[in-house]
Amino acid sequence: MAQTTDTLLLVRPSRFRKNEETAVNNYFQEDVSDPNRTLRAQQEFDSFVDQLHTHNINTLVIQDSGEYDTPDSIFPNNCISFHQQTVVLYPMFAKNRRRERNLGYLQALKQRGLTYNRVINYTRFEKENRFLEGTGSLILDRVARIAYCSLSPRASADMVHQFCLDLDYEPFIFVANQTVDGLRLPIYHTNVMLSVGTHFAVLCTESIDNRAEKERLIRRLQETGKVVIAISEEQMHNFVGNILEVKSTTGKPHIIMSSRAFSAFNADQLNQLHVWGSIIHSPLTTIEKAGGGSARCMLAEVFY
Repeated sequence: MAQTTDTLLLVRPSRFRKNEETAVNNYFQEDVSDPNRTLRAQQEFDSFVDQLHTHNINTLVIQDSGEYDTPDSIFPNNCISFHQQTVVLYPMFAKNRRRERNLGYLQALKQRGLTYNRVINYTRFEKENRFLEGTGSLILDRVARIAYCSLSPRASADMVHQFCLDLDYEPFIFVANQTVDGLRLPIYHTNVMLSVGTHFAVLCTESIDNRAEKERLIRRLQETGKVVIAISEEQMHNFVGNILEVKSTTGKPHIIMSSRAFSAFNADQLNQLHVWGSIIHSPLTTIEKAGGGSARCMLAEVFY
């Protein structure tokens, strides 16, 4: 079992905007009044994909037709994840995000000759208000078989345990918060405060208020051979934690992030990351502001 893949699924947006249904608990989203925001998001998306191709990373791009009014379709990793011969479909918090399942992910993969024997469908749990938003909520150490998850309105503990039971992972559940108007509130997705690569983990230690829980998480990451790179809450808000390790078709390791995240890392942190992969970064300004997500959120890793 490998930690990284050379194939990524992405969705090119049709009508991009700040999703009003997700903004209730995604405090990274900002109002973007620019009437050309869709065009700007598409330009950012296209430049991002070009960067991936330049570094010999396979992409499978689905064009959102706009038929279903899916403002967050650009973040497919929340709806679906891929494993060896297994696909998982997830229960989504926002009702309008559930329509993203109509975009035909599996059909697109089938057209590329990629088929899966098993589909695990958790979407029925939406009726019970039990949610788990894919690899936004779950940070998977695919080698050590650990699923890290910070609880939030979009990640229910029982759903984490169900995933781990079905896919043979060990659950590691904790709580990560951010400061919003003077209050400590749950971070909407784990993948903005934690990234796990083959040999490293980028972790916003300031977001975990329970000291014992923080120490336990750091210890578990180190036990599995990860060098922990601690980032601040301010860095997290610049999407420094929202990064992903991938590999090229020749097996070369790369670490993908936005240009905003790249600029927010300090020199020592970047030097550490360079040990484990060449950094790919691209400007995602409009996508980050209105969508409240960054590079990692845009990438559904394809394992098959």
